[in-house]
Amino acid sequence: MLNASSSSFVIMPALAKIVCEPGWKWQKREKPMQNYDLFYVWSGEGTVVLNDVPYEVGKGSCFLFSPGDHTSATHNPQKPLVLTYIHFDVADPVSEVPVPYRRLEETMDFEYLLAKYVRLYLDHPYGAEEEGKMILKQLMIYLLRDDREKPVSKKASNHLSESIHEIANYVRLHPGLPHRVEDLAARAGLSPRYFSIKFKELIGTPVQSYIIKMRIERAQHLLLHQGMNVTEVADALGYRDIFFFSRQFKQYTGKSPSEVR
Repeated sequence: MLNASSSSFVIMPALAKIVCEPGWKWQKREKPMQNYDLFYVWSGEGTVVLNDVPYEVGKGSCFLFSPGDHTSATHNPQKPLVLTYIHFDVADPVSEVPVPYRRLEETMDFEYLLAKYVRLYLDHPYGAEEEGKMILKQLMIYLLRDDREKPVSKKASNHLSESIHEIANYVRLHPGLPHRVEDLAARAGLSPRYFSIKFKELIGTPVQSYIIKMRIERAQHLLLHQGMNVTEVADALGYRDIFFFSRQFKQYTGKSPSEVR
């Protein structure tokens, strides 16, 4: 959009800064997006689905939906989303379009432009439409610059990989905790389904299998090197049923806990 002149930006009346109601949700529609929509999260927690890919969002989450996109969203009623959305179009052909999603780290300048744009629409001062078009282009330049200076796809990919490996290490260090996929996913800022997919892809093992594997490996160490008996080990690793522990241990090692000890 860098090549598009400011005058080619088409301002649309669909824009606002809103605090979403507790029961708010944005349902997926059969028809795809007809124009561009700049969607920015000021605060709160939620999930935005863009073309069937879920994104866990919070402050600084910024989407640029494009014509043809399918979108939906929900949020945490206890931490409702506060967001700005701006629908617009571009009359000129565009050769550069900002990437569809990023999470801005430095938000002050971007939020200033958003707030100024919304105020222009509400107050309608002299020259509002012309200034609004210039602000829209400024917003697009801001996003394109962010893409070039810190490539979003690579940054997001690296951040995701680091988060998943950090969580895998957390499970390995704390095998006795009652790990739930939902809790681990929340720690990564992802939906449980997407977290499970990426965990298996990056770690090579399904989440639940990895949790069990870490418990059994720790159990082997405790039995062999710490002088603990089977009951003590089962209790230390959160097993309420010693028979279930023994069965799971044998399933993973081929031996019963008493044989290892």
